[in-house]
Amino acid sequence: MDSRTAQKKKVKTMVVSQKQIAEQIYDLWLEAELAQDAHAGQFVAVYPHNAATLLPRPISICEVNREQGRLRLVYRIAGKGTEEFSTYGSGDTLEILGVLGNGFPIEAAKGKRVFLIGGGIGIPPMLELAKELEAEKHILLGYRNQDLFLQDDLGEYGQVYIATEDGSVGVQGNVMDIIRVNELHADLIMACGPMPMLRAIKKYAAEQGIDAYISLEERMACGVGACLGCVCKTKEIDHHSHVNNARICTDGPVFEAREVEI
Repeated sequence: MDSRTAQKKKVKTMVVSQKQIAEQIYDLWLEAELAQDAHAGQFVAVYPHNAATLLPRPISICEVNREQGRLRLVYRIAGKGTEEFSTYGSGDTLEILGVLGNGFPIEAAKGKRVFLIGGGIGIPPMLELAKELEAEKHILLGYRNQDLFLQDDLGEYGQVYIATEDGSVGVQGNVMDIIRVNELHADLIMACGPMPMLRAIKKYAAEQGIDAYISLEERMACGVGACLGCVCKTKEIDHHSHVNNARICTDGPVFEAREVEI
């Protein structure tokens, strides 16, 4: 997998705009020089102003505007750090570390029919991926209820299918039910979302004999691979820890599904 971790640096950024787009979900545009190096599936670590929160918060890159030097982060309030971020407005400044992690292998999708699958807060990374992929795309999105977000943005780049747990919009159930109900087929899967969804995708890909690339969501501390706080079981022995582990922040967050035990 192509490593782009060499570009990581801590920079001061400015908030261009921010708005709430769903319950506890915020849409933040930052003016950041490192947008030039950002690709689908990577993330940045955002530092709260409140020193008591100590560690930066890893947030996936939702969209990149290289011409204007801007990054779009769509995140959910999950604690004190992200709650602080939600109070920022145009002109405010904050520090970020980036660009972090390995993204999705764009070249693997050439000439293929691809499922882009996002669940919950795993949906935002699918937007830049949909923009970068030159392939036939079916975009499968899973939500809890009718409080949707980013579905219209994603609809500009492919056919969108929606599943909700309560059946209020689209197929009742999860993203795998979308595939079953609509009798969809693909040659490749790229996905991000909660672990039960990723396990189901890994199983489905193995049954279908197709490749799947999955982005693992995990709590991270340092974001640069030093602390070993975000590891997953792998088939191969990690050269850093010398055990069958991979560091999600640097070796991932995107892995070929067969490489990891989830």
